[in-house]
Amino acid sequence: MKKLLLIITLFTLVLSANEYNLKPIKITKDITCVIGDYHPPMKSNKGFVSNMCYVNIGDSLVVLDAGPTYKFANEFYELMKKEYPKLKISNVILTNYHDDRIGGAYFFKKLGATIIGHKTLNSEIEHHKDKYDRLSMFLSKEFLEGTNIILATKLVDGGYKIKGSKKTLEILKLSKISEERSDIAVYSKDDSFLFVGNIVFNGRALNYRKTSNIDGWIEALENIKKIDAKYVLGGHGKEFNKDSYRYSLEYLKTIRAGVKKAYEQELEDEDLVNSVDVKKFNTVNHFKQLNYNNINNYVEQLEFAE
Repeated sequence: MKKLLLIITLFTLVLSANEYNLKPIKITKDITCVIGDYHPPMKSNKGFVSNMCYVNIGDSLVVLDAGPTYKFANEFYELMKKEYPKLKISNVILTNYHDDRIGGAYFFKKLGATIIGHKTLNSEIEHHKDKYDRLSMFLSKEFLEGTNIILATKLVDGGYKIKGSKKTLEILKLSKISEERSDIAVYSKDDSFLFVGNIVFNGRALNYRKTSNIDGWIEALENIKKIDAKYVLGGHGKEFNKDSYRYSLEYLKTIRAGVKKAYEQELEDEDLVNSVDVKKFNTVNHFKQLNYNNINNYVEQLEFAE
């Protein structure tokens, strides 16, 4: 009987240790990533909707975004240990303040890693505290144990470098504001790899928020083009080729031009939103739900700017 109980206990532990069933993808020899679900956070994906990576810089590993929960971060860490059992994690870079990117940061902080974010990150975390309870609507307290929203321990601006024995990673601020003020990118010149967080979406519609800036977002995307990296991985979507940013850029340019034209024609509300021709972009996930809000948010920004 005791032997049976032990087997059941061990089996339960194995199952609970693989809640997210992470599937690593090798982008380059030294860069490994996992690709999040296309849908919003829900019970089925347990909040894992964003892409995350780790980079071997020679004498340590650098993690690009921490994931949604403590449990996720732990499983992500197990991938790293399996591939690099002797390397510690020196730094975790948070590419903006959203819960799907920072929820697992506490796990890495406990390991001794420096948690890095843009100089505006902590103020955005403090300002948006009311947005950090959505996972608790469909995940149990037991599942979320250890998931604490913490502040970055090091705030930086564009140009900050993390130097390893084998390569250097550089944090880039591609514009003042894109989707969020705290959006940053991480560039490994040695790998010709650019991780751009929520500046790039593919496979699903982007989310233009009331806090977004369309000119800044387009500027950031055009700066990605100038860098001309071989691999460009956004925050959402499985594409990581050099042109993966193009959908986001063309969509935002279309919205900007279409809304301004309709606004100059003094079209009213619904007619204005519906006048923007975005049919060529509507094949991605959640387009119908998000496109209306995207255009409407930009219209409101123009109205309040007067």
